[in-house]
Amino acid sequence: MLQARVTPKASADRLGPLHDDRLKIAVTSPPDKGKANEHVARLLAKKLDLPKSAVEVVAGATDRAKTLLIRGLSVEQVRDKLGL
Repeated sequence: MLQARVTPKASADRLGPLHDDRLKIAVTSPPDKGKANEHVARLLAKKLDLPKSAVEVVAGATDRAKTLLIRGLSVEQVRDKLGL
């Protein structure tokens, strides 16, 4: 599980840094009908070299604070790949 703080409608996609043990994620998509959540999943999957289906928002779908489930990698592997 990865804790994240998502900012939708950002000027550019960005990952990091960590703030209060949450990964800050900025995406250009609006928070409309799950578009930002889908964008977060695609962005993380690409960065982690995983299929999009391996990243899922499991809590906080309508909140900026989200819990993400990442299948196929340990927490340590995720932190290493993201440079955290």
